[in-house]
Amino acid sequence: MGLLASNKGSPMEVIVEQVRDGSTLRVYLLPSFQFVQVFVAGIQSPSMGRRAASEVVIETELSSDEPNDVSIEPRAPLTSAQRLAASSTSATEVAPDPFGREAKHFTEIRVLNREVRIVLEGIDKFSNLIGSVYYSDGESAKDLALELVETGLAKYVEWSACLLEDDAKRRLKNAELLAKKNRLRMWTNYVPPATNSKAIHDQNFTGKVIEVVSGDCIIVADDSLPFGDPSAERRVNLSSIRCPKMGNPRRDEKPAPYAREAKEFLRNRLIGRQVQVSMEYSRKVAMADGPTAAAGATDSRVMDFGSIFLVNPPKDGDGTAPAAGSQQTGANIAELLVARGFANVIRHRDFEERSNYYDALLAAESRAIAGKKGMHSAKDPPVVHITDLLTASAKKARDFLPFLQRIRRMTAVVEYVLSGHRFKLYIPKETCSIAFSFSGVRCPGRDEQYSDEAIALMRRKIMQRDVEIEVETVDRTGTFLGTLWEARTNVAVTLLEAGLAKLQTNFGTDRIPDAHLLVQAEQSAKMKKLKIWENHVEGEEVSNGTSIERRQKEELKVVVTEVMGGGQFYVQSVADQKVASIQKQLASLNLQEAPVLGAFNPKKGDIVLAQFSADNSWNRAMIVNAPRGVVESSNDKFEVFYIDYGNQEAVTFSQLRPIDPSVSSAPGLAQLCSLAYLKVPNLEDDYGQEAAFRLSEHLLSSPKEFKAIIEERDTSGGKVKGQGTGTIFMVTLVDPEADVSINATMLQDGLARLEKRRKWESKDRQLAMDELEKFQTEARDKRLRMWEYGDIESDDEDSAPPLRKAAGKR
Repeated sequence: MGLLASNKGSPMEVIVEQVRDGSTLRVYLLPSFQFVQVFVAGIQSPSMGRRAASEVVIETELSSDEPNDVSIEPRAPLTSAQRLAASSTSATEVAPDPFGREAKHFTEIRVLNREVRIVLEGIDKFSNLIGSVYYSDGESAKDLALELVETGLAKYVEWSACLLEDDAKRRLKNAELLAKKNRLRMWTNYVPPATNSKAIHDQNFTGKVIEVVSGDCIIVADDSLPFGDPSAERRVNLSSIRCPKMGNPRRDEKPAPYAREAKEFLRNRLIGRQVQVSMEYSRKVAMADGPTAAAGATDSRVMDFGSIFLVNPPKDGDGTAPAAGSQQTGANIAELLVARGFANVIRHRDFEERSNYYDALLAAESRAIAGKKGMHSAKDPPVVHITDLLTASAKKARDFLPFLQRIRRMTAVVEYVLSGHRFKLYIPKETCSIAFSFSGVRCPGRDEQYSDEAIALMRRKIMQRDVEIEVETVDRTGTFLGTLWEARTNVAVTLLEAGLAKLQTNFGTDRIPDAHLLVQAEQSAKMKKLKIWENHVEGEEVSNGTSIERRQKEELKVVVTEVMGGGQFYVQSVADQKVASIQKQLASLNLQEAPVLGAFNPKKGDIVLAQFSADNSWNRAMIVNAPRGVVESSNDKFEVFYIDYGNQEAVTFSQLRPIDPSVSSAPGLAQLCSLAYLKVPNLEDDYGQEAAFRLSEHLLSSPKEFKAIIEERDTSGGKVKGQGTGTIFMVTLVDPEADVSINATMLQDGLARLEKRRKWESKDRQLAMDELEKFQTEARDKRLRMWEYGDIESDDEDSAPPLRKAAGKR
């Protein structure tokens, strides 16, 4: 202990007197000639075994080796127990371990009877000295431990390696791993344990960063593949590091501390930049939320890992463009993340693949910990509260509109490309996320031709870029409409010039900034016959509204099954083959026995079988409301919605039955509809009861089929949760026998009125409302029902033009 305390960390000159085995030396310290035994730190060579010899010989040999130095204390006499142990062990000879002699010989030819340097690192619990040994090889000094490990004549041991510096430990660890892979000497028969990682060789590419998924996952577009190729965008996970998780909004998981900061750090430095990607390994990862997770199993997918480097073009003094292949590789992105405390380095097992720059990552992590950077800091992590208007109701989005209009042009970040013309934006100034769409510009819908190409173009152009927006209004689904600029370029112009979007004429161009540029861009694409205009014939459109043909709309033959107030009703499609199939399945069920209390506990949202009170038939139904807790009586009331007919009523527990999943899995057959272009009074309004009764007479008086022309779809109702919820089809309902529209009949009876005219209406809508207006005029002139006291619209604030709010504070 005294020797260690006075010399720890300092190089000491010694002469090696004896090599006991490859990693154990007996040396004389200079200039005192003190005789000590030193174990080489961080490694252990194969043992040399023991030779059979008598106790007297051992004592004599040991005593003959000791120098005549008065400072050496005489050996203490052995106890009886020690003599017994010595006699029992010395009687048998233990052979050297495989490669023990080779390791000893390797050490002897390098250090025996030579002057070397030893740095004492510590002692073990038996007071044995442990140190690093360096010997001279020409003009350079070599580490004996590293040389032994590299040649496969020693193994790395953690218990003594913990005394070394981090760099020395990593060198030993990597040397052992390489020796194992090459199966050198003592690792000849080494069989690595099974692993889920596999090395990737010779897969380097250059590309542009499209998206930062999280702090350790980046999507790069490969420059060698053409634009529009689905495989061009490659997902690269950064090797050997782990950033805080971003969470999952669908499971109500919030981002972990510093997850947003790590992602923003990469976004600011990488989006739109050229990078060099070096793929290193792939790993199979279990996905707990896969489609089989509900059954107790897990899905798995293969993830590719690699290192990403910024590509810095060389600075040419004459301003000329750099020659091809002259790009210079910049900083390692993973190392930057770790150095700023936004990621941790993964501690791989010996046999696992890892980053080719693993040592640099560990060194960066050590600096971050020492500097208390990021997640290593003792300070509380920053907290950001973001209002997500995409998941909020449309009313909340409308309430937010004045704040966004008052700011006029503002900075935003494109978080996600939902379609070619619709995006999720984050507005830092208001700390909110919104759904945003171009005013007057529409791309092909999903699964339509050129839809994927429009999305790919927007991902390359504006994904996760800083943009400027100007909000004009909000539609009924809560999507904000306006104009978006990236680097002072109107992005809608880019879409139109590429032939991937159309200019909608139902938007007032006087309200759209750069409207003339949009028109010019669309005309340019038409002339070049690009993409959606490839079959365009000049002059095909006729500007005269009377000669414009109405576009083909979806038509269904339907049977009305339920009528509600406000002009809403449920229909079944006659052509749907599922109707007969489900009815046949229900007829084959045995429903005589009542359910047992406690064994069947239906909850809100469950699909069950319910007995309809009007005809005692059994039909599929959704539980809308249920008693709290378990069912206590067969008379407990449940409110159910018949998903195949649209009826809703309260039934008792005895009128419910469990249903087989094969029957309940099919979606409901009843579709909620509303009379297009009309406002029909609700049941609680004046003439509301009479309007519902009259509509029932038209639709339910006899079992007849109607033709439903779908004008619009309203998806703001969300999922079906009961009567009046879900997607609404706005239809023109035609009675084929009388060849009249039910929409026109309700107007003619004075039990409905037209919706207010929109400022930006499509020509189809204008034409349809013009046709219906004559029926409303007839009822108004005759003062029928709703028109009894004249023009009710004159007092309806809904019809008044919206007032433009003044700028400034309220």
